[in-house]
Amino acid sequence: MQTPAKVLLIEDDVRLAERTAEYLQGHELAVEVAGDGEAGLARALSGEFDVILLDLMLPRLDGLEVCRRLRQRSALPVIMLSARSEEIDRILGLELGADDYLPKPYSPRELVARIRAVLRRAVPSPEGPTSALRCGPLVVDRVRRRIEVAGAACDLTAHQFDLLWLLLEARGQVLSREQLYQRLRALRGQPPGTYDPSVDRSIDVQLSKIRGTLAAADPRAAGLIRTVRGVGYVLDDAPEGAA
Repeated sequence: MQTPAKVLLIEDDVRLAERTAEYLQGHELAVEVAGDGEAGLARALSGEFDVILLDLMLPRLDGLEVCRRLRQRSALPVIMLSARSEEIDRILGLELGADDYLPKPYSPRELVARIRAVLRRAVPSPEGPTSALRCGPLVVDRVRRRIEVAGAACDLTAHQFDLLWLLLEARGQVLSREQLYQRLRALRGQPPGTYDPSVDRSIDVQLSKIRGTLAAADPRAAGLIRTVRGVGYVLDDAPEGAA
């Protein structure tokens, strides 16, 4: 059974957030709600979600600023939601990196359709005949978005999947954090971004979670992703220190 996509809803209207979350959960989507911009941005940068639903008018940090800061460090799909109908708001939201814009009041059915559409767009098309790569007990199928460790399915977030794919695609090559950041953007069809060294921690945290998930599935997978101190990360099944 496929793991439900994880949705972060950043919305300060408690009743609307509850109704929306209930509807989305009824359509096989896992939902977490954040009630203000600062809390929402922090959760969005955790790397635990597949798509963000972002209200424009939020306390503590408005939706446009949340989107701007998020785009400096993440390519996570964003759908902006707003009761403000001015064209300038839609243009600003899209220029700041939102993937879609849905005015309030919106149809819950349309919202589900928009979510599924941005999730499909976030899945890259295969380039060339190879859609699955293997390293030791690990097999990653880019088209099916499926990960197997020793034949058993393994669940990662969309962001974690993309990081793992990039390392596997460059098997044996050390990639710096900046290279991973830029390749993530390219993988999702986005132009190169300004690298912020603070993104280091985000990549470190996500790769640590990936390692833990792989190791839990099969101890042989524990050492596939290695840290090259002062440089970056490499994925290979060669013993550490091997030439």
